[in-house]
Amino acid sequence: MTLNFTAIDFETANGSRASACALGMVKVRNGQIVERGSWLLRPTDGGGFWPRNVEVHGITEAMGAAAPTWAQVHAEINAFIEDDVLIAHNAGFDLGVFAKTSETAGIPVRSFSYGCSVKLAQTLLALENHKLPTVNAALGFGAFQHHDGLADAEACANITISLAAREGFADIDAVLKLCGGSSAAVPAGAVPAAAATPWARF
Repeated sequence: MTLNFTAIDFETANGSRASACALGMVKVRNGQIVERGSWLLRPTDGGGFWPRNVEVHGITEAMGAAAPTWAQVHAEINAFIEDDVLIAHNAGFDLGVFAKTSETAGIPVRSFSYGCSVKLAQTLLALENHKLPTVNAALGFGAFQHHDGLADAEACANITISLAAREGFADIDAVLKLCGGSSAAVPAGAVPAAAATPWARF
């Protein structure tokens, strides 16, 4: 199976998509996880840390104050991604955060091929809902620290790998045919209204 992609998950400090405060990424090669990366980030959107967001992910303003900014780490993050397809659980949210945080930092917005593991699961699994913990459990994976960026990215990767293997998909292009992936620039506002706040996320 030549299933190659990078799974990605952001956490935000407030309701702005420019307020990335954590990022987790997991690299998959030939259907196997081969590398993990995790970054704590200092938001530069000026909106501070909302109590509701801190309650969700546990990242405080003091923790963020000691972290690097997006501008300081974006080259490292891009090097991790390389030219990979990005997969996220509710991709509109995470790719919107990537775009808006880049825009706020004065960094040109990249173009990606991307797919959404929520849409993939909705297409292939009849479940009560398709939130990340629900799909993760339905596929037989153990409990994880939901809303930790790296743990969420790994769960997204596992879900994508598992469903691709179950369906006999040979490569990531076959996955993208089901989960709405496309090669396009990610505009800063390309986020569904339901995903504008982190507690509405999957």
